[in-house]
Amino acid sequence: MAVFRRGLPHFAVGTVVKGFGRGSKELGIPTANFPEDVVENLPEDIGTGIYYGWAKVDCGPTYKMVMSIGWNPYYNNKKKSMETHIMHVFDNDFYGSELRVVMLGYVRPEKNFKSLESLIEAINSDIAEADKQLSLPELQSFREHAFFLKKSNAACHNGISNGLADGILSNGIANGHQANDTAISGSSQDTIVNGTIQNGQVS
Repeated sequence: MAVFRRGLPHFAVGTVVKGFGRGSKELGIPTANFPEDVVENLPEDIGTGIYYGWAKVDCGPTYKMVMSIGWNPYYNNKKKSMETHIMHVFDNDFYGSELRVVMLGYVRPEKNFKSLESLIEAINSDIAEADKQLSLPELQSFREHAFFLKKSNAACHNGISNGLADGILSNGIANGHQANDTAISGSSQDTIVNGTIQNGQVS
């Protein structure tokens, strides 16, 4: 059974919005951005840094992803963001689509870089680490998580909600990770208390 960092797994769902426009143009690494309400409602246990997990756009397949949470010191962003790089080549932009993610692991903290080349090198290293970790059987199971399998009918019919997610989890104060709530984790059900999963899985 996987042992998770405190606050993980963390589930989030929201509408893809336009970000800073740097991912594809400057970095060659496109990202999808969550709206401010999703970012602002991250639990305290989810600090800034680089995370990895699984992501799904609308009714499509579930892919590996790596996510940057924070202000990106290299660019000195004024607003905190959740920028998700999905490890798949999409034919078109998907602004306005529903993005669902589960964050499973932590790679490193945010840090500044002396050059754009150094930043790109670090991002590619993050992607490689995410790809490696998400190939582990205990994390592969989340690809078939009910959060992804029970896709919201709204997203498949041009209606997206940034709140309730199939009645399983919601982007509330702690993304549904509230006392006495439950969520399906892999093949078993775990009880979530105060933002952490309580089933021998919290490190």
